[in-house]
Amino acid sequence: ICYSVVCKKDESTIVVTTSNVERKTIVQKVSAVGSIKPETEVKISSETSGELIFLGVQEGDTVSKGQILARVKPDIIETQLKQQEAALDAAKMDIEFQKANVEQTKALFLRTKDLFAKEFASKQDFESAKANYDKAQSQYQSSLARFAQSQASLSQIKRSADRTTIISPINGIVTSLAVELGEKILGTAQFQGTEIMKVADLNVMNAIVEVDENDIVLLSKNDLTKIEIDAFKDIEFNGFVKEIGHSAIVTNTGTQDQTTNFEVKIRLTDYNKRIRPGMSCEVKVETETRENVLSVPLGAVTVRADLSGGFGDNTENNKKDEKLIKKATPKPVVFVRHNNSVELREVEVGISDNGFIEITSGLKEGEEIVSGSYAAISKELSNSSKIKVENNNDKKAKWNSKKGGK
Repeated sequence: ICYSVVCKKDESTIVVTTSNVERKTIVQKVSAVGSIKPETEVKISSETSGELIFLGVQEGDTVSKGQILARVKPDIIETQLKQQEAALDAAKMDIEFQKANVEQTKALFLRTKDLFAKEFASKQDFESAKANYDKAQSQYQSSLARFAQSQASLSQIKRSADRTTIISPINGIVTSLAVELGEKILGTAQFQGTEIMKVADLNVMNAIVEVDENDIVLLSKNDLTKIEIDAFKDIEFNGFVKEIGHSAIVTNTGTQDQTTNFEVKIRLTDYNKRIRPGMSCEVKVETETRENVLSVPLGAVTVRADLSGGFGDNTENNKKDEKLIKKATPKPVVFVRHNNSVELREVEVGISDNGFIEITSGLKEGEEIVSGSYAAISKELSNSSKIKVENNNDKKAKWNSKKGGK
């Protein structure tokens, strides 16, 4: 029976685990997933259309720059070549005809001019002869231009005929072969053209990943990375940030699932001939490293909007200040052990890694703080809460007793 005016409920003891504030090296990392792509990959197409009469490589073959990869049947080009050669011959003969016409009209003009000077020819005859001479000269110049045009067209067709033989523009490996021998292909002279194959230089490989907009600001060029390729178990490849994209990649626009990412190119510095384009990978970028800094386990830090009590404390004072608490900015805190109770202490934090977070102010090296459980830190504990520390041996004993009971 409680005889006092105000009765206070006994606080229950909360079971926790603790850790000491220690100095560690913390490496902040940004993770992203993507795929492997070669730095140089060339799509091979033919400039001329026709039947593929020779295919000298298979997918996976190693090729050298200048090596013959394929040939297209040149029958269409040969027909065009004969037509253009005939047009060039006709242009030559037209030049000779127009040249003779110029000489003839010139002689007639000169005789008429002499007769007109001696008043043996009329002015009309003189002007007619001059006009015919000028016209012949113009036609001669036109024939020269047509001949030059025919020559240029013939040269172009000859170059196209030479390009029915397709050669490799780089040293590399055939990573994709999209056609078969005897297949009809479309040239790129007037159309998009048929892609015959891809040749890639696999000596220089990149991991192309998409990084979230909140993490992209942490990245810098030349940041060191670790790359895990799904096909290579328990192997980490080294690399560095080569390029950081500036154009956003937005998906699910206008919905709750909208995401904004940026493409990042990671250059692999470890060579392995078994790496293939298209392999899935995960990249961890080391964005910042701080050595010998105060740190605590990541789970030891929580947030409180009301530093006097904690979430879930429905005292009369807290109810009065409920609106103020909701408006307050949550602050990072830890629970420092003092014998069998804890002190709620505000801290300032820095970078973090997978296990620890940097403490820039609010704690001293060697202080004992509550590091678990998650439920205790996030909900149950408040300032001056009573605790009981459970070490690893206690946990093992409980676990063994449960197993034995079963």
